Amino acid sequence: MKSFSRSERVNEQIRRELADLIRNELKDPRLAQHLKLVTLTDVEVTPDYAHAKVFYTSLSGPEHRLAIDRGLKAAAGFLRRELGKRVRIHHTPELHFHYDESVERGTHLAHLIDDAVKSDRHE
Repeated sequence: MKSFSRSERVNEQIRRELADLIRNELKDPRLAQHLKLVTLTDVEVTPDYAHAKVFYTSLSGPEHRLAIDRGLKAAAGFLRRELGKRVRIHHTPELHFHYDESVERGTHLAHLIDDAVKSDRHE
């Protein structure tokens, strides 16, 4: 059985709590329809817990990516404050949101592989 380090447990707890906060507590009407489609893929907290990189992806489409990014960055203070109420660590990290392109890249590569297999079958 694999044991998880404290930092991995903190990263996962922060990811879960932020996902819940974004889904249930953010009330910005300009972003409501987009934030429901946001998925937090990973959180990386620095060893001193001062900063947290929060990686996200969205099913809203690339045309809404800038609005989602702005909305998350604008809500970072609120999310940090609420996170501090839910997660018991000495210092609640400052949140830095980053779009996670790995999901899109993976989907693109899967399509390329599928196309290559189809063209190989036709030859």
